[in-house]
Amino acid sequence: MTGDAGMRLRPEPERRKVLLGALGALAGLGGVIAGPSAGPSAYRALAAARGLQTRTRAGLGLGTTVSLTLAGPETETLERALSDGFRALRAVESEASLFRADSALTRLNRDGVLPRPGPHLLTMLRFALQLAEATDGAFDPTVQPLWTLWAGMTARGARPSADDLRAAVARVDWRGVVVEESAIRLARPGMGLTLNSLVQGYAADCVMAAVTAHGITDAFLDTGEFGARGHHADGTPWRLGIADPRAPARVAQTLAPFTGFAATSGDYAMSFSPDHADHHIFDPKTGTSPRELASATVTAPTGLLADGLSTAAFVLDASARTSLLARYPGCRLYTVAKSA
Repeated sequence: MTGDAGMRLRPEPERRKVLLGALGALAGLGGVIAGPSAGPSAYRALAAARGLQTRTRAGLGLGTTVSLTLAGPETETLERALSDGFRALRAVESEASLFRADSALTRLNRDGVLPRPGPHLLTMLRFALQLAEATDGAFDPTVQPLWTLWAGMTARGARPSADDLRAAVARVDWRGVVVEESAIRLARPGMGLTLNSLVQGYAADCVMAAVTAHGITDAFLDTGEFGARGHHADGTPWRLGIADPRAPARVAQTLAPFTGFAATSGDYAMSFSPDHADHHIFDPKTGTSPRELASATVTAPTGLLADGLSTAAFVLDASARTSLLARYPGCRLYTVAKSA
């Protein structure tokens, strides 16, 4: 399970940008492969040929860059949809971003209790605990102490000792999180939550719902994970590229057609060792990184599901991955082994 405080090591924008080979919304609009059709002016021309307007808006959110691209018949509707999409993103960010000192999740980690939690935090945390139970703890939202340990040791040019790992693992236990409408509580001092393996996918869900409410039928969203509905400006299906883990600027596989949501967990996204053996995805039982996969990508009907399953799949062995995905209709898993 991934942990991240957003404070040290490689900046989050780079971590997210290499997750999938779409390389941003406009590259995704151009079918991933670089070329004239990937540019904004070409996209506008393609949309105009179908009687559509197009608008793209980018900004910062969830510790990364976010880009929303929409097409429709009315410019005013597109602008309102974009504004509402970013408002939806900010609402998620205010509750669950560890990049904000004032977020609800940051305050929960600081105080050990959060009265009157908001609906986004409740939704994500309840899903996280369900997934933790379904995976026998391979997915665990309480791995934040492991991130703190590994990031701190790496910043000092060291690696955690066996004693360090045992102490940190002792503070990791999803069963020690109490979630109620009135409050969320952490059972023991030293525990910490991260929802970074869910929040970008969940934000894509919320943004997509916001823009769809305006009647938008063609949309491509990059919130750190990806979502798409409808079609490319030329009327063809969307395509999305999966990055090669050892050359993340190269597209290793193209998903076509692509609709719904996609998320990737990769050992290259934030590494604590040059060989990618130690990185930001942890096995909660050992405190170390799984050694089988270089990346795991999941496509799913929701961003929340895609994001969570990609992390869980990265930690589980092959048999357990297959069993887990079978429980969720409409999901597909694409993996790259470390030795590949």
